[in-house]
Amino acid sequence: MVKIMVVDDDPDQISTVKYVLESTNDNYEVVGANDGTQCLQLLKDKKIPDLILLDIMMPVMNGWEVYNRLKENFSWKNIPVIFLTARTDRIAKNAGGFLGDDYIEKPFNREDLLKRIDKILRKK
Repeated sequence: MVKIMVVDDDPDQISTVKYVLESTNDNYEVVGANDGTQCLQLLKDKKIPDLILLDIMMPVMNGWEVYNRLKENFSWKNIPVIFLTARTDRIAKNAGGFLGDDYIEKPFNREDLLKRIDKILRKK
């Protein structure tokens, strides 16, 4: 099984991504985290995914902060991160594309999301 963590403060977004991925590929298991704190707690509890889909705009701890925490931790720093966000400004696009393994704007295209996830997982 390929475990994918979706970190987003919108439960509908997590449900949508979970449905899209799990209904398309029986080998995908999607785990949701409602915010950055929950994401880090799941990682501390050894629920290490093969890939993280990370929203940027979240309360308490935004996606940039979560990304920095991931990269500071030896056990988590090699987990591929795709920024999946409604933030579409040039700064976010450039930073997300540079820092993360990919950057996808919401609303996402189902086939595009699947193709990009597959590409990153094959590289890993």
